[in-house]
Amino acid sequence: MNWWKELKGKVKTEELLNKHTTFGIGGRCRYFIEPRDVNDLKLLLKLLKKHKIPFLIIGAGSNILAGDKKIQKAIIHLNSPYFKRIFFKKDSVEIGSGYLLSQFIAQAAKKSFSGYEFLVGIPGTVGGALVMNAGRGEDKPAISDLVEKVSIMDYNSNIKVLRKKDLKFRYRGSNLADFIILSAQLKLIKSDKHTVQNRIKEYINYRKAAQGDWSKSAGCVFKNPPEFSSGKLIDLCGLKGKRVGGAYISDKHANFIINAGKAKAGDVLKLMALVKREVKNKFKINLEPEIKIWQ
Repeated sequence: MNWWKELKGKVKTEELLNKHTTFGIGGRCRYFIEPRDVNDLKLLLKLLKKHKIPFLIIGAGSNILAGDKKIQKAIIHLNSPYFKRIFFKKDSVEIGSGYLLSQFIAQAAKKSFSGYEFLVGIPGTVGGALVMNAGRGEDKPAISDLVEKVSIMDYNSNIKVLRKKDLKFRYRGSNLADFIILSAQLKLIKSDKHTVQNRIKEYINYRKAAQGDWSKSAGCVFKNPPEFSSGKLIDLCGLKGKRVGGAYISDKHANFIINAGKAKAGDVLKLMALVKREVKNKFKINLEPEIKIWQ
């Protein structure tokens, strides 16, 4: 039964998730759906509820470890042009949740806007960055510093606009996780193009020096515990370069796990378990995953 026949967007069955995550890891999912616009999204949520089909939201897949076995859920991808619109104003930007951070940075730089440069090198979408409060680290610049308002849809298809006072951000988290983000208004500062481009280059160079190549990874695997760097703790345990199957801990940044080409989710999970065990034994610290694990 094609329960989705009324939808105007794209619907795929048995889609491989390794094509949709920066890790390049993941088995098949029950449904992979790209609604055309907000009305299509509303209808989709009603149909999923009617047919009792659970769902997950995916952006650029940059913070996700998808399991090797089939995920018996619908994966919603806000990738249509409707969710990737962008409008620059005098001192802010209205931007769709599906818009890539890298493209936003490029567009803002062309218009000589500043204030967002710390987001350089984060391979996610605006929606994903807001949910996770993407930034450089605890007590450092984060996307929450830019937010003026966020348009969201709850799981009952109701649309709301959340103002600054309604939003609760924390280190690598927010109160937006239980909603579908439609768009956001971010404040920007008018600057000169040369200054903006220099700042972007500085952040690019910093990330390259500190983190190396992001390809085939999900960025930082663990959150930093209070007053500590997870990468430093893992490094002090002598785990750089440690390999399980097709996955290994980066030689450059110990909080990165890299897919060498044919890694499975199980390989990454074994490495994560090893890291947690070694850090716990050596420092009495429990590391908490930063990435989302879908199984």
